[in-house]
Amino acid sequence: MRVGTSAPSFRLEGTDGAWWSLDDFASSSVLVVLFTCNHCPYAKAAEDRLIALQNEYAPEQLRLVAINPNDSERYPEDSFENMVVRAKERQFNFPYLIDRTQQVARSYHAVCTPDPFVFGPDRTLVYNGRIDDHWRDASKVTRTDLADAVRQALTGAPVEFETLPAVGCSIKWKPSSGPMSA
Repeated sequence: MRVGTSAPSFRLEGTDGAWWSLDDFASSSVLVVLFTCNHCPYAKAAEDRLIALQNEYAPEQLRLVAINPNDSERYPEDSFENMVVRAKERQFNFPYLIDRTQQVARSYHAVCTPDPFVFGPDRTLVYNGRIDDHWRDASKVTRTDLADAVRQALTGAPVEFETLPAVGCSIKWKPSSGPMSA
């Protein structure tokens, strides 16, 4: 997805029992839409960092929403039931939603887990890339790409970043649909 692209709309079920849409985050200045899952070691390693990032800001400043697009038939650990358990165990402070049709992941051009997309107040993309420079060990991080993008977006200035791809496991597409299927 190119910088400046409007956030595609969605309406997905959350592990909290609610249905969430893009409009539910309208009161927040910055929105991070993050594609993630339960089983990927990269996604698991990022969870504490994402919780900390959301804790850093009031909801009217930043809202993070996590979306699991993976095929849970082939990857049962990513089932909705297991998502509910993971969200409770990890005490996620952001909605964790399931993309059963994988249409939302396709509309965002998501490719891996975790894959973060940062949208400014007008809900146009200002950043898509990696979370930071050391996925495995938070104590070795020297560049906080996602957090830096959020900080810059909150100022209202253009987000300056080096284009570095997200690092993670590929999205587990259903056999009948690939990333670019309609």
